[in-house]
Amino acid sequence: MDTRIERDSLGAVRVPAARLYGAATQRAVENFPISGIRFSRPFLQALGLLKAAAAKVNGELGALPPAQARAIELAAEEVARGAHDGEFVVDIYQTGSGTSTNMNANEVIGSLAHAHPNDEVNRSQSSNDVIPSCIHIAAAVRVQERLLPALRALQTALAKKASDFSDIIKVGRTHLQDAVPMRLGQEFGGYARQVECSVERIEAALTWIYELPVGGTAVGTGLNAPPGFGKAVAGQIASWTQLPFREAVNHFEAQGARDGIGFLSASLRNCAISLSKIANDVRWLGSGPRCGLGELRVPAVQPGSSMMPGKVNPVIAESLLMVCAQVFGHDAAIAYATSCGNFELNVMMPLIASNILESIELLAAAAANFEEKCIRGLEADSERCRQLLEASFSTVTALASSIGYDRAAAIAKKAVATGRTVREVAREDSGLDEDDLSILLDPARQVG
Repeated sequence: MDTRIERDSLGAVRVPAARLYGAATQRAVENFPISGIRFSRPFLQALGLLKAAAAKVNGELGALPPAQARAIELAAEEVARGAHDGEFVVDIYQTGSGTSTNMNANEVIGSLAHAHPNDEVNRSQSSNDVIPSCIHIAAAVRVQERLLPALRALQTALAKKASDFSDIIKVGRTHLQDAVPMRLGQEFGGYARQVECSVERIEAALTWIYELPVGGTAVGTGLNAPPGFGKAVAGQIASWTQLPFREAVNHFEAQGARDGIGFLSASLRNCAISLSKIANDVRWLGSGPRCGLGELRVPAVQPGSSMMPGKVNPVIAESLLMVCAQVFGHDAAIAYATSCGNFELNVMMPLIASNILESIELLAAAAANFEEKCIRGLEADSERCRQLLEASFSTVTALASSIGYDRAAAIAKKAVATGRTVREVAREDSGLDEDDLSILLDPARQVG
């Protein structure tokens, strides 16, 4: 491979001749041959945006000559657009501050703008405030652009099913056992509300993500940054993204801790918990079709078996469940990583960035897929729901207020023992006439 010689404070380094990056990036490539996992496109977009905003503000505040600031800004915008993603070659598992990736950006932008990577591209900045700011920017943008729209569409689809299924009365289930009747629409209304609550929790978590550490430089004091730099950069990012980014209230908290990301990750985990419950219920309610519950008919999207002809499986729900499992794992890693704030700096930021952004992307894609390929095409088997309801002994609960708990329990036990319905046994043992019995055992009276 053709190489060129670059130098840094440690000496000479051979760098591939065609690459835009320099010595710092090459050292990182050689030092961290760990996973092959690189920073994602959303993070690189955020990194380009922040570098462009910093250059623009440096020019406005007199920290850089206007022409040079403009050249850096234009080069950073190219990075934000993805024109140079191939130049970002440093592994996620690197220095905990993300300094290697910050320098990767400084060197690429410096080559494009003919500017010094440290003195000019990185002017008024430190890796310690750049990288956490980029995590916040990328996370907020992707949540707003991808995740929240997907969840709102899923909520709408579930709410529609709640309306479509409102007239279907079925057996409720607690402890996996028969319980009193309910409407299938009520069950789906609960699912819709779960997703709505997930959206509200994620939106609440964004309150702290909109605070940007930029302007704190190395430890939060703002050394080497002109007054007003952090506020101006956050304002510029807010203008470009149309999101309410602002300077951190306290730069020492903003750089020494990653609590806001921990809160966002917890809200994503909670969303995954909700989606897991919904997906599992859909699987079980659609089990069968003849030898399971069979109350739902899940859309047939592909053959379910390489061996058993005609088998159809709830594969879309299973896919969502695997995504939820991965989000649980990401959150566990993020929880530990966010606890690693040692004095004035968290030292696991690349891992935090990788995991939080992957959780957002996975949940967005899986929720959208679940809505489109599963929920939208779900059908109810109303006859199956009626048969199971009639066979259930839990309908006897409606008699308890008239004949007492003990007599109602005796009727239920006799129905189970003899294989007869509650209605049949109650005609003989309840002492109620047929009209009263019909009224009390009418499922529509029991569902609210």
